[in-house]
Amino acid sequence: MPSLRRRAGTGAAEADTAERTRRRFARRQWRRRWLAWRYVVAVLVVLLLVAGGLWAAYFSSWLSVKSVDVQGVSGDTTLTSAQIRRAADVPTGGPLLRANLAAVQRRVAALAAVKSVDVSREWPSKVRIDVVERTPVAVIEIGGALHALDADGVVFSSYKRAPSGLPKVSTPAGTDASALQQAAEVVTALPRDLSADVDHVEVKSVDEISLALSSGKNVQWGSASDSATKAEVLAALMKAKPDARTYDVSVPGQPVTSG
Repeated sequence: MPSLRRRAGTGAAEADTAERTRRRFARRQWRRRWLAWRYVVAVLVVLLLVAGGLWAAYFSSWLSVKSVDVQGVSGDTTLTSAQIRRAADVPTGGPLLRANLAAVQRRVAALAAVKSVDVSREWPSKVRIDVVERTPVAVIEIGGALHALDADGVVFSSYKRAPSGLPKVSTPAGTDASALQQAAEVVTALPRDLSADVDHVEVKSVDEISLALSSGKNVQWGSASDSATKAEVLAALMKAKPDARTYDVSVPGQPVTSG
């Protein structure tokens, strides 16, 4: 009987050992299969995320264009936000990612009063337009019509009546852009006290710019080069010869008066 019990105990131990071995083998097999499949699962998850992102960006209404934000323009400036939006013509409702920002930028940049413009996306649903307007430095009269002139010599906008505080530039129709740029440089270079005495600036060509003073006197300025020196020479000349009617400082080293 004791031997039977020993054999039974041995058989049970062997069966238990075999079961443990089988379980360990099964766990190892499961781990191997998981190691093989986890890369497949990871790739599938990534593909699903990418596909979901593309769908959301290109086809869903979650990331569609719902509004246009205009910056750099206030109600007191030449342009209004409404004018910028009309020129931009941004289609709403379509995916923001597919909005043609370059085309929007070209349309806004075509406005004469726009100096520069930057168009960008603001997620999740906005197109942003940042505008830098041209700043008038003078009012220019061309063919009897009044326009704004900026520091680069660009003519933009129109005035029914010249605003106060801006010098006036007069030029015949057809004056080239380089002459207008020279005129703008002269206007911005004039000292404040001299600018206050100028009734208007006359422009015929790049080298033929003159100042008509409020007193009726005339100053032959020439081109915009050496404007600071010309202003100093003119101040000294007017003090030395206050009765002269014409002052020529086009060559500041050899000033001439007449009248």
